[in-house]
Amino acid sequence: MTRLVPGFNDTIHDAQRVFRALLDALSRPGSIVAIDAALPDNHAMRDALAGRVPLAAFASLLALTDYSTPVFIEHEDDVLGDALRFHASASLTRDRREAAFAYIDDARDMPSLDAFSHGDPEAPEDAATLFIRVPSLTEGEPLAWRGPGIAESRTVGIAGLSREFWRERAALTTLFPCGIDCYFVAGGSLVGLPRTTHVEVN
Repeated sequence: MTRLVPGFNDTIHDAQRVFRALLDALSRPGSIVAIDAALPDNHAMRDALAGRVPLAAFASLLALTDYSTPVFIEHEDDVLGDALRFHASASLTRDRREAAFAYIDDARDMPSLDAFSHGDPEAPEDAATLFIRVPSLTEGEPLAWRGPGIAESRTVGIAGLSREFWRERAALTTLFPCGIDCYFVAGGSLVGLPRTTHVEVN
């Protein structure tokens, strides 16, 4: 039987702190944001996760999801799924296209971005938001990011992502206001990549 991961110590205020950190990450693309700093005293949550799911991904999904936001988990994980169902009343889906949020446990095994909802011009907010676990937020191939929230350009090196991922992501920028927002997660930190950001891929 799966051990249930504890939720937030202070459901409302912890969720608000995490939500603000997520907004900060999207407003400053490429910057590393420490989600664990928003949960300074939640040792029980850290201990229960025990490396199964990055704290940044778990806390973010806990803050964002509810009964109305279907969640897709790429490699079904009872620890994550049970906790989201119990603490957030989140519904899980096996249909990527239906998901409002998705958790990808291994960036090297990414499904095509075309498998997820991009929204449509009348409802771009229906696009999926992806949380992608990566080995490192700093040790990958340096790529130039440009767009709102970045002064001129920022060099970002997310590890574990294929060239195909970046090519698919570049193609999506032409669909704005539709597209996909991504968070890359490692441990207690993450980097936001909103659909408005252009990433240069050779």
